[in-house]
Amino acid sequence: MQRILALFMAASIAAVGLFPITGGAQTRKRTTTRSSRSSAKPKASQVQLEGATRVADQIKILTRFIYLLGGVAKGLEGVDDAASRNEASQPVLEQAKRNKQTVRTSIQSVREGLDKLELDFRTTPELERYYIKLAGVAAGAANAEDQAAANQFDKAGRTLLDVVNRLTDALLEMR
Repeated sequence: MQRILALFMAASIAAVGLFPITGGAQTRKRTTTRSSRSSAKPKASQVQLEGATRVADQIKILTRFIYLLGGVAKGLEGVDDAASRNEASQPVLEQAKRNKQTVRTSIQSVREGLDKLELDFRTTPELERYYIKLAGVAAGAANAEDQAAANQFDKAGRTLLDVVNRLTDALLEMR
């Protein structure tokens, strides 16, 4: 037992020797100071950058969603075809129904995000000039929402691609 304790102590001392202590090496305390020139109102370029970032975020959200929608839409079409031939089991049909509702809810969330984006661009003076490029993206998402409600998931995905194109055009305008 004492032998194990002695080996442990020796290993601990060796480990301390191998790893230099750097905690006290910093001699000056680092602080950040705020500029006295900053004002409560952000600069127009900062607002524009934030607006462009929000547009880019919407593009990312939509492209990821459309990518996932492609596979889901294909699976839902397969289940619908099997159901029309009476080849689908009840659990499969119920899961497809839940998946369809999830897609519809997701498209609704996308539309709501685009509504907010349009509203923010329309009501923010620094972003107002870019609103013309964004106008209608929420309507496009609403159209996709209607298509999904009619079980036209592939068509809804294509409509959302048009929305992505409009968002990209707006982002290019903002650079």
